[in-house]
Parts: sequence; structure tokens; C-alpha cells
Amino acid sequence: MAAASTALEIEDELFEDDNLNSFLSFPPEVQSAIEHVLPSSDPLDRPDFNAVDYINTLFPTEQSLSNIDDVIGRMRFKIRQLDDEIRIVVRGQTSVGQSGREALEEAQTAIKELFSRIKDIKDKAEKSEQMVKEITRDIKQLDHAKRNLTASITTLNHLHILVEGVDTLRIHTRKRQYKEVANLLDGVMNVLDHFQPYMGIPQIRQLADQVQGLKIELGQQITEDFHSAFQGPNAKTLTPSQQLAEACLVVSILDPKIKRDLLKWFVTLQLTEYTHLFQENQDVAWLDKIDRRYAWLKRHLIEFEEKFGRLFPPDWEVSERIAVEFCEITRRELGKIMTARVHEIDVRLLLFSIQRTTNFETLLGRRFMGVTLEGIDRPIIPSGGPKQIDPESSGNFGDPSFDSKNPFAEDMNKEEEETGDSKVPVAKPKSNPFQGIISRCFEPHLNIYIDSQDKNLAQLIERFQEDIRKAPMPRPETGSAVLPSCADLFVYYKKCLVQCTQLSTGQPMLSLAETFQKYLQEYATRILQNNLPKIGSTATLSSAGLIQNFQNLLKEGEVARFTPSEQCLVCSILSTAEYCLETTHQLEEKLKEKVDPSLSNHINLSKEQDLFHSVISHCIQLLVQDVEATCEPALTAMVKIQWSAVETVGDQSSYVTAITGHLRQTLPLLRDNLAASRKYFTQFCVKFANTFIPKFNNHLFKCKPISAVGAEQLLLDTHMLKTVLLDLPTLGSQVVKKAPASYTKIVVKGMTKAEMILKVVMSPHEPNESFVENYIKLLPESDLSEFQKVLDMKGLRRSEVNALIDIFRSGLPNSTVTQVTTSSNTVGASPERGSSGIRRLEKLIKKKF
Repeated sequence: MAAASTALEIEDELFEDDNLNSFLSFPPEVQSAIEHVLPSSDPLDRPDFNAVDYINTLFPTEQSLSNIDDVIGRMRFKIRQLDDEIRIVVRGQTSVGQSGREALEEAQTAIKELFSRIKDIKDKAEKSEQMVKEITRDIKQLDHAKRNLTASITTLNHLHILVEGVDTLRIHTRKRQYKEVANLLDGVMNVLDHFQPYMGIPQIRQLADQVQGLKIELGQQITEDFHSAFQGPNAKTLTPSQQLAEACLVVSILDPKIKRDLLKWFVTLQLTEYTHLFQENQDVAWLDKIDRRYAWLKRHLIEFEEKFGRLFPPDWEVSERIAVEFCEITRRELGKIMTARVHEIDVRLLLFSIQRTTNFETLLGRRFMGVTLEGIDRPIIPSGGPKQIDPESSGNFGDPSFDSKNPFAEDMNKEEEETGDSKVPVAKPKSNPFQGIISRCFEPHLNIYIDSQDKNLAQLIERFQEDIRKAPMPRPETGSAVLPSCADLFVYYKKCLVQCTQLSTGQPMLSLAETFQKYLQEYATRILQNNLPKIGSTATLSSAGLIQNFQNLLKEGEVARFTPSEQCLVCSILSTAEYCLETTHQLEEKLKEKVDPSLSNHINLSKEQDLFHSVISHCIQLLVQDVEATCEPALTAMVKIQWSAVETVGDQSSYVTAITGHLRQTLPLLRDNLAASRKYFTQFCVKFANTFIPKFNNHLFKCKPISAVGAEQLLLDTHMLKTVLLDLPTLGSQVVKKAPASYTKIVVKGMTKAEMILKVVMSPHEPNESFVENYIKLLPESDLSEFQKVLDMKGLRRSEVNALIDIFRSGLPNSTVTQVTTSSNTVGASPERGSSGIRRLEKLIKKKF
């Protein structure tokens, strides 16, 4: 306590001022900045300084108070030192303020002096600029005077040239010196362009009107000269003169309308003879003599170019204009005459006319560039130019030997050349600008061609039907192949498509596509579907045949099935339908490619493709029914075995051997005949497994009662059948391949269920709860109906069956039980309805007799 009181006395002595005891606090960011600028480790500089703690640090014990004088001395020394530093800083700040004011005054004085100097420089610059303007004022006036004088001289020269040129032009015009007129008129027109800004001056306007009047006079004069030369009294003995050739040069400079009118008159004059010779009432105007029209133009153009070729400038393209006008007239006249005599047109005459016309258009395309065709309405014609049309082969379908390859796939392969991994398109020929200029007049009558193709295709289908009726059944040793008729059909389609592409890519192409669709449906129905062999109830027989069929069905152990030749026929029709399916898809693409792009959406052969799909599915279903029918007697024999009397387990049963034998006999034949359609053979195997395995399981339920040994024998038989079914796709083949995973999954799932059923039958039924639990474990997807069938296979008493059913029901949800009960009732009722139907059918047959 003494030490504390002594310390307090020292503190009162050191800090007599009350204001010094107040604690000065800074914000954290200020304190952080102070520590960063003035780092210090002195406890007195800490923001959380505590005087009591600091004193206790200096004097931790009473014995340490003996050094209090030394501590006070150090404190006083430090206080004096701080006072000295503060005094120096304060005095230094006082002197700094004084020097700062002096520096500011000096800067202000310097700025005033600089401003004064800049003002002097600006005043001197303005004086210099004014002096330069006064010096150059006379020079600018001289420059303006020079430019005005030059413009005046140039304008006067142009005016002199214009005045002199107008006078000279008038003289040459009257003398018909067209060469000088052509040279002078071009120069006068150029000079007159310089006076466009001065058209408000009456004299200049008068000269411009004189030039315009001379141009009109020249146009009328030259036109009269041409009319006089070509229609005057000496027109027949006219020889091209230099004067007319020079007049053409003048016309090229005049108003373009004069040139157009002159050429229109001249071209009409050149074709006057043609219009008279080939009038509608003339015999030579009919389609069978269409060659004479084109021969006339060829002869006339040769004579014209020999006689008047040098008369007209080359850029006038007079020969081409004559040819174009000839085409326009010919198209109109042919359209009129065909409309008037449409009943006299047959397909051979139509195709003959189109062939000659397209050949002529090709000739024009080679001779002329088509520069005068701008503005003429022409149809969109496919590139490549026309090809030869054979009216004989198109009008009457003979019996050509067609290539069996797909014609459309071959065309598609020719359109692109493969270079490595990339495809380089083949360069297409340049399009003919004249193609369609005449031949489009035939488009309204192309229905004759379409009707002809319709008749030809109808005859072709009849021939196909007759051929397949007369053809012998395919022999198993030779195998089956695609029917040759399908290749004939599509080759004929290709020929029709090529011809129609040359005729039109518009509405007639859609009509042809509809005809193609019609006979694709005919082929699928009459040639493929109707020629499939019939089996069982799928046949459409007469009453006697129906009775004989049912008698065969009622004979025990006998089933209706296909012969090997009939199996080959089904495979052949399946392969043909596959070929037609693929080729129809390519035909659709080709039609869309050839038709006008605006009409491509109207072409759709999906219905026909679905029809061929249907034929393929029906073929597979027939093969499945046939193979399934061969297994039916063996399954019936399995049911008739007394499985409760089997005492030992031996080799596989006879019914398994029979089924295996039938499969080994049938499958290799089908696989070989479907070698080109492997995916459909796989579909056949899948459908057969989906049909046979449920039927086998249903027959398995009919085997009752079954002893434990009998169940073991059935389990062995089931395993053997499972092995055979897993190898079904390669059964009897020398090349062993792994079956598809999808097929293997179906077989494993179905036959495993049969194995599980037999394992349940083999297991003891007591205790009941364990039996039901084991059943649900082995057959988790089973229902009450199957559970009852399994109990029937075990041959249990009724009381035992009811007890097990109650336990089974208690382990199923209510909805499942209700659904299973309903399905069980339905399944149980169907055999009665089926048996009653058979009895009624038997009575009907007896009454028939």
C-alpha cells in the first residue's frame, strides 16, 4: 500500500494538468495508418495503454520502489526531450509558412509576366496576318480572273464546236453520209453534256433542241431507208450496201427505242414467210412434220448470215433475235394447234415432237449465247441438257432384258466421285439457255404421256402376275432369290423418270409420281402379298377346300405346313419386298431431286414403304407359324405323357428330339434363303422365340400331375430345349457365330421361367409358408392364375390348394389379387367358348354333308 501511495504522489507531481488525464481515442483506420507510418514498440504508444498496468509493470513489488528516483529521472528526461522535439517542429512550421507565402508571391509575379508576353505575341500575329491578307489580296483577284477566263474560253470553244457541229450534222444528214454522222453525232452529244448547267440560256436551249430534232430526223430517215430497201420495188434484188451498214452505227447512238423498233420490224419481216408457210390450216403445221419448221429456220439463218451478216453490228445479235422470235411464234402456234386437235395426239407423236424440239433447242444453245433472252419468261430447266427420247420403247413396253441392279442407287453413285474419305462432286454441264423455250408448250398435254405410262405399267403388272403364275416353284437346292419382276419394274420407273425430267419438272412430274405410287401398291398387293402360300386358317379356300382343311386339322397328329419349295417362295417374296422397300426410298429421293423445288414437299412414298414393310412382316409371320406348326405335335405328345408315373431320369424325351429334329431340318433352309436379308432372319428367330416359348410354358402347365422325378425329367428336357433355342440362329451352320444379345435375352428369360416352374413343382409343399415364400422368390412376376396352375401340376388335394392360395393372397396387394382373379376368370372362360365354337363348326360341317 505504501508503494501504491508513493506512486500516486509521483503521478500527481508529473501530471498536474487535468486535461492531460483525458484519453485521446482515434478510429481504427487512423490508428492503423499511424502504426504503418510510425511503427513503435513503446507501451506508451499503444492505443489500449493502461497506466495502472504500466506502473505495476515498472514496480511489480515494494522492493522495486527503491529505484523510483531513477525511473522518475528517466521520465523527466524523456519529457524534456519530447518538449524539445515539439518546440523544434512548431518553430519549423512557422518558418515553412513564411517561405510558402514568399514562393506563392513569386509564382504569381511570374504568371503575370508570362500573360503579358503571350498577349504581345498574339497582337504581333494579328498584325502579321492582316499584313499577309493585304499582300495577297491582289493575287487572289488575279487567280479568280484567270479561272473565269479559262472557263469562258473553254465554253466558247465548246459553243463553237456545238454550233459548227450542228450545222455540219444537218448537212451530212441531208446527204445521208451516215459514217460522218455517226462520228460527229457522238462528239456533239458529248459537247452538249457540258452545257447542261446552261440550259436556262435561250441560245443554248435552242441548240439542244436542234440536236434533238436532228436525232429524231435521223431515226425516221434511217427507218425509211430500211423500209425502202427491204420492202421497196428492188427488195428482191437487194444487196447489202455500205450506207445501210453505216446507218446501223448511227442507230446505235440514237434513242434505244429506235433500235428496238427497227429490229422488231426487221425480225418480223424475216419470219413473214415462216408464218405463212406454217399456218394452222396447213398440213405441214401438224406435229408429224415438226422437223420442217426447224429445218426452215436453219436454212433461213444460213441464207441471212451469208447475205446480211455484215450489214448489222455484231452486238445487235440479229441472228439470235430471229431465232428467239421464231421460237416464240412456234411455241404459240404449236399450243394453238395442239389445243384444237388434241384428240389426234398419241404418245408416240407427242414424244417424237418433244424429241425433235429438244434437239433443236440444244442446237440453238450451241449456236447462240442467249444474250437476247433477258426478260423472256422461261421455265426452270434442269441442267445437263436434253437427252434422246426413244418413243418406241416409251409408247409400247416390250420385253427388254433389264439389269437386276438397283437403277436409282447406280445413278446416285455416279453423281459423286469419292476421293479418299472426301466426296468430290462431279462438275455438271452448263445449262442451255434455250431449253424449254419451245418445248414447254407440250407440258399441258403431258397427261397423254402419263396415261400411256399408266397403261404400260398395268400391262407390266399383268405380265408379272402371269409370269409368277406360270413359273415353277423354287427348289430348295437352288435356293430363293429376288423376283426378277421387281428389277424390271424399277428399271422401267427409271426410264420414265428420265423421260419426264426432260419433258417437265412441274406438275407432270407429280402425276408421274402418283402413277408410280399406284403400281407400287399394285405390285406389293397382287405380285407379292397375293402370291404368298397359305397356311392353316390364313388361306382363302372354297367350301370343299375348307372342309378338307378342317378334316386334316381334326386328324390327330397331323398339321398343315409349308413344303420346302413354299418356304423358299416365302423367303423369295420377303427378299423382293426388302429390295422394293430400299429402292422405293431411293426413288422418292430421286423424284424430290428432279421435281421443281417448290413441289418437292408433295412427293411422299411413305405409304408404299409401309406396305412393303407389311409384306415383310407377313412373310416372317408365315414362317414363324410354319415352324411353330411343326413343333405342335411334339408339344401335344409332351402333354400326353404320364409324368406322375416316371420313375427314373434318363436322356432327353422323344418330344424334345422331335422338336430339335424339325428345327435342324427347317432353320438351315430358311437361313440360306435369307442370306441376303440377315436382319430379317434375326427378326424371324426373335418372333419364333416370342411365340414358341409362351406356348411351351402353356403346354407345361397342362402336364399334370407331375411327380418329383417327372419334374426332374421335364427340367432336363427344358434345359435341352433352351440350349437348342440359344443356338437357333446358327443351327446346322458350319460357321459358329454368337447369337444377337436381344435374342439371347428373350430365350433366357422365357426358358428360365419354365425351369423355375419345374423347380417349384419339385420342391415339397410343406410347410405351406415356406413353399409360398420359395415360389414368390423363384417367380416374382407370377400371379394367382399361374400359382393355381402350378398347384394343379403338383396334384395336391383341394384343401391343401385352398390353404396355399390363402397364404399366397395374403402376400399380394389387393389390387393385384383383384386383377389376377379377373384375368383368371377370363382365361378360364375362353376354352369353353373355343370348344363350343368348334362343336358348332362340326355341326355346320355335318349339315353341309
